[in-house]
Amino acid sequence: MEITVMKSKLHCVSVTQAELDYIGSITIDEDLMDAANLIENEQVHILNKNNGERFITYVITGQRGSGTICLNGPAALRVNLNDVLIVISYASMEFEAAKKFRPWVVFPDTATNKLK
Repeated sequence: MEITVMKSKLHCVSVTQAELDYIGSITIDEDLMDAANLIENEQVHILNKNNGERFITYVITGQRGSGTICLNGPAALRVNLNDVLIVISYASMEFEAAKKFRPWVVFPDTATNKLK
């Protein structure tokens, strides 16, 4: 039996940009992607702590060290600048493997989106 478990989590990053005129996705600083073991085009769930919005999109690699968290396309309408987000990805795995699996959970500085 396979189950779905949390694979990666960026806990409390701040929105730095919102670009409505774009195809879609979330642009994330490459340092944050590496720390959370996220890859470009990976599906992520976005949870907005400021307004309760929850939605699904995919990752685009942002400039390393920039602190960028940019919601693109229609997702831009679900955030305001400086909203605090939780970004989560999931993985499917065998039940026994899931018992031993440890996700990548990152707690960046919410003011700068830089690693502590």
